[in-house]
Amino acid sequence: MTDTNHDIRLVVLDMAGTTVADGGLVERAFATAAAELGVEPGSSDHADKLAYVRATMGESKISVFRHLFGEEVKAQEANRAFEEAYAELVDGGLVAPIPGAREAVEQLRSQGRTVVLTTGFARTTQDAILTALGWQDLVPLTLCPADAGGRGRPYPDMVLGAFLRTAAADDVRQIAVVGDTSYDMLSGVRSGAGVVAGVLTGAHDEDALRASGATQVLHSVAELPGALA
Repeated sequence: MTDTNHDIRLVVLDMAGTTVADGGLVERAFATAAAELGVEPGSSDHADKLAYVRATMGESKISVFRHLFGEEVKAQEANRAFEEAYAELVDGGLVAPIPGAREAVEQLRSQGRTVVLTTGFARTTQDAILTALGWQDLVPLTLCPADAGGRGRPYPDMVLGAFLRTAAADDVRQIAVVGDTSYDMLSGVRSGAGVVAGVLTGAHDEDALRASGATQVLHSVAELPGALA
């Protein structure tokens, strides 16, 4: 820990894998989307594309599909199918909070810090998750890539968007960025955040998180209020 922890005023938290447990729904939704675009389940093409999806957890989903399918029309079609499939799984009650996540957010806010929730999903999917969890009023601001000009992680745009929109901090070093993927860590480093914390409840392990710039790695977001105290 560093002395800068005491002056963290803005906490930017990822959702799936960090504050929200989705039990592999990304892969299930991807399988549905891929099938709609003619990717044969069990084929080497399907395996290669799924491996890329796993490796890029945390990245803006439309960016992932642009890489996988090339043509913008196909990428948009895949993204639409993915978001629809994911939303159906969410509506089916298949998401839950990471244990202690809501309490951690409430504790951070009681410490006088502003908390923002971010995602690589589209706004409709983000809203579906927030509604399913009853988190619509948990934080003052939630952001998806479209809210930050369309660029999701690993770009710093959502973090800097939170910084500008909340005016909660005077300096980017007063920001903590927290997530479960290498892309979360990269976005935090690129934003200049004073704390870039990885959590082990999602896609990537400690080595991957530290290799991408994590200043600290926590077992879960439940530990964050204590780590910043």
